[in-house]
Amino acid sequence: MILTGPQICREVSQNRIHIEPFDPQCVNPNSYNYHLSDTLIHVTSLDLDDNNRSIGDVIRIPPEGLVLVPGELYLGSTVEKIGSEFYTTSLIGRSSMGRLGLFLQISANLGHQTIFHQWTLEIRCCLPLQVFPNQVIGQVSFWEPVGERRNYEGFYGTRNEPTPSKGVERL
Repeated sequence: MILTGPQICREVSQNRIHIEPFDPQCVNPNSYNYHLSDTLIHVTSLDLDDNNRSIGDVIRIPPEGLVLVPGELYLGSTVEKIGSEFYTTSLIGRSSMGRLGLFLQISANLGHQTIFHQWTLEIRCCLPLQVFPNQVIGQVSFWEPVGERRNYEGFYGTRNEPTPSKGVERL
């Protein structure tokens, strides 16, 4: 069962959903808009001899924006720290960004309950697209899980910056 926007607000006020910083104007009918941080990793290759470890360049998005190159893979992160012990998150793109050719969280949109951090975003575009630090880029929805709950104890639940698989080697 997905939470409505008003229910997301109630759960935030009761500390059952954590979104920091929280802006009530970012609440949608069934989601919350999140923002792009100022750091990207431009993934340039994979080290096939090291379990597909990502290799790339760390880029700061300047205030005037950065044009993303079509077909390239970028990893970003949310400005907001987002999480809940009670609900499962689903981070997706916004349709307004999709209509501009930006694809976000295509393969890994489902988050785990019990973790609270800035989420790594998988970003690709099919046309040149300028992005800006702190721009609304996607939305998160909250789902009520059914069944016995288990805490997520993996590596990615503690990351607050763009984090590729197996770490990143800077070129």
